Amino acid sequence: MIIDRPEHPDPQFMRRNWENLNGQWQFEIDHPNSGEEQGWFDPDKTFSQSIRVPFCPESKLSGIGYTDFMRSVWYKRDFTVIQSQLEGHVLLHFGAVDYEATVYINGTKCGTHRGGYVSFALDITPYVKAGTNILTVHARDDTRNKRIPTGKQSERFGSYGCFYTRTTGIWQTVWLEFVPKAYIRKVKYNTDIENGILQITAELEGSGVLRSVASYRGEAMGSASVASNGGIAYLSLPLKQIHLWEVGQGRLYDLKLSYGQDEVDSYFGMRSVQLDGYHFRINGKSVFQRLVLDQGFYPEGIYTAPSDRELLGDIERSLVMGFNGARLHEKVFEKRFLYHCDRIGYLVWGEYPNWGLDHSDPACIYNVLPEWLEELDRDRNHPSIVGWCPFNETWDTDGRKQYDELLSLVYRVTKAVDPTRPCIDTSGNFHVMTDIFDVHNYDQNPETFAACYDTLPDAITDRHEGRQKYRVGQPIFVSEYGGIAWSEDPSGWGYGNAPASREEFLERLKDLTDAILNNPCLFGFCYTQLTDVEQEQNGLYTYDRRAKFDPAVIAPIFSGKAAIEDE
Repeated sequence: MIIDRPEHPDPQFMRRNWENLNGQWQFEIDHPNSGEEQGWFDPDKTFSQSIRVPFCPESKLSGIGYTDFMRSVWYKRDFTVIQSQLEGHVLLHFGAVDYEATVYINGTKCGTHRGGYVSFALDITPYVKAGTNILTVHARDDTRNKRIPTGKQSERFGSYGCFYTRTTGIWQTVWLEFVPKAYIRKVKYNTDIENGILQITAELEGSGVLRSVASYRGEAMGSASVASNGGIAYLSLPLKQIHLWEVGQGRLYDLKLSYGQDEVDSYFGMRSVQLDGYHFRINGKSVFQRLVLDQGFYPEGIYTAPSDRELLGDIERSLVMGFNGARLHEKVFEKRFLYHCDRIGYLVWGEYPNWGLDHSDPACIYNVLPEWLEELDRDRNHPSIVGWCPFNETWDTDGRKQYDELLSLVYRVTKAVDPTRPCIDTSGNFHVMTDIFDVHNYDQNPETFAACYDTLPDAITDRHEGRQKYRVGQPIFVSEYGGIAWSEDPSGWGYGNAPASREEFLERLKDLTDAILNNPCLFGFCYTQLTDVEQEQNGLYTYDRRAKFDPAVIAPIFSGKAAIEDE
């Protein structure tokens, strides 16, 4: 069987005893959502179509390519387990299933999960047997439900504006792990660069001794161990040498963890993040963030990159254009992408696909907070993530203002879970409680654009100043700007009037960017955007990743010296 996306999906928590379940699965669309009543989870039930997992059924790569609404879909395949693998635990992992998943093994329900963007795992040991087993997955999704976060997925039949083709069901890797009876459930890392210590918090199953061994480029850096009867264990690992994770320099340490017979390969990066007045400091150094908006859409895979190489490719395309990081916009990106960011030294913000929600509805908290907590738990060990942003542009709904307590509660929970990173409550508008006052500004006139920030540090001009107030001294950056339309397709769109020539495009781009770089109170920008996405054609690359302008001309514009950054 040909396996798509064969690489291990989580390089930061990798066991050798695993099995990739991607490839051809049986598939069925269940338009009336009556499959459960009809017993479609029966192991003898046969579905009429075949789909390539992990690609969503809307995508070309899936082999289905059905782009209308699908509120209910079913998947099925078999897998084999040998007797020795049943001596411990069999764990079934899903990278992501949009939106609500029900999982059956051999016709018996073994678990459910709600949330279309984060990973989850089930211990299926009681449900499997030696020999052939049948795995069935039922996924339900309703893009038009205003209590379900859907990001940039269109709630209309077709794509429009900045809303694009939907994703339903499985869209990341599915895999099995075979672990001993005593094993490591998860780990949390905190790095202390001043004292050269890695703090490890481990969640363990069963009794044993937790051991950790760190190395850097093959050289031993230190080890530590602690006995445990299960539950939570704490470990401090002093390092012989300090190699800092920096922009453009990943400098990752390898980390081997063991607990009895269980062995895990991991890594970590030593770095600190600090807000200091107007400065955003990494390891004490004022770093200007040259970010690009990356929406993570692919022409043939929609939410899913066709290959690991393409994940890396988008980072490389950003770097050659002069950026040092990205806003991972309205989507939780897969861990393979974050791994590449970690090892390259590429700055990213962990964000959440809040669009699709009615932000005036207090009940939205019941869908947002559980999944957001899962994202924090899944991704907090990645050194490339330098900040959290759970909401983006929380517009009012049908004249009802956003429920401010929704934003403030999620902000406070985020800071309680991870006090090591700054948190922006909502990017652009409408701020309630935030570490950073960021703004979105698509003014295409460089003079009026620059004038919005010429009054800093005393004040800024913001189109939402009636609803949010800049506090003097608060860190600030322009987290969306540009979006300059440039397309050969007359039906495509971008922000403002399209330039009449390439020369006008480059002049406008430079003048807008210089207005930010030259302001000593701004610590970063985010340009919209890396690639076109369907009808939104304001990317520096086309949707199929062809550069619209020579990177050698674009890069000097974005990489110019910023007034706020240290040498």
